[in-house]
Order: sequence, then C-alpha cells, then structure tokens
Amino acid sequence: MSTVARIVLLNGVGSSGKSSIAKALQAITADPFLHVQMDTFLEMIPERYQDHPDGLTFATVRNRGKPSVVITTGPVADRAFRGMRHAIAAMAAQGNNLIVDDVLLGPGKAEYAELLSAFKVFLVGVFAPLAVLEARGRQRGDRLIGLARWQFDRVHKDMTYDLEVDTSGVSPMECAGLIKQAFRL
Repeated sequence: MSTVARIVLLNGVGSSGKSSIAKALQAITADPFLHVQMDTFLEMIPERYQDHPDGLTFATVRNRGKPSVVITTGPVADRAFRGMRHAIAAMAAQGNNLIVDDVLLGPGKAEYAELLSAFKVFLVGVFAPLAVLEARGRQRGDRLIGLARWQFDRVHKDMTYDLEVDTSGVSPMECAGLIKQAFRL
C-alpha cells in the first residue's frame, strides 16, 4: 500500500455518472479506496433546510426557454460542505485512499486545493452532453428538472484536470479502467 493517501476527485454535473464510476473503480483498484459522496453530506442537512435561505434554495428560471434551477447556499449548507471537505482531508490523513464524487462550485475548489495538498490528488472531469445529462436526470426521477442546465457551464469552469472522461459513449467500468490505467491504481 502507498504511504501517502491517494484521492481520485471526480467532478461533474449531477447525473454525469460520478457515483457509478466510483463504484466501478472501487471494484478494480489494487488497493482499497473508500467512496465519499457529496450526496451523503446533502442528506445530512435537516429537511427543513431544504428550500430554506439558511440551507439550500432552488429557484427555477428560464434559460433559452428551458428551465434552469439556480442553487443558493446559506450558512447551514456552507458549513456542511466545508465540513465535508475537512472530513475528506481527515480521512486521507489516516491513510485512507478515497474516491470523492462532488460538484465543485464556488469556494470548494480553492479549499480542496489547500486541504488536500499533502496527498496525491488526481482530478478527473466527468463530462456528458447537456441533452444526455437532462435525459438521465428525468429518468432518475430524483433530480430537479433544470439542475443539470444550471450546473453545466459552472462545474468545469476554470478547471484543469489530470484526466477527462465522457460518459455519454462509454460505460462506468470503461471510465474506471481509464482512471485506473492513467493513475496506476
């Protein structure tokens, strides 16, 4: 096993396939990798803070005639997300290899860079065309219609990746294989 924790940070729009890739990657890496999901931390926020200014608010606006869900975070959600980033660093500090699936927006990008600087981090951009993301969101049934549209131009903005994968034409296992090979996992 490696002495310095390795972190595969999957960044992409909701429904891009991050969780499926993470599960596939866990199945094929030589060393164990724990899967840390942003959604787990979202679920920790009390329900009464969903669509509440102190938690998360969701406002549907029109973008080129189609719905786009704007997300705003308040202090409760901000603390939860900061806590998630610090928890990831704490897990890695204990020698745990991690696969993190996240939707990087705002201050999270810089905070990750600072918190994870002592570890070997592989930043992977998970892409798919907007039409594919919106179709997946509708199929799942647990996503707000328009969420992918709002995230689409924001999530990958100003990002430099060690690897990019497009999930529209390959399976999660194929993406996992590319990641494993690229980073010798």
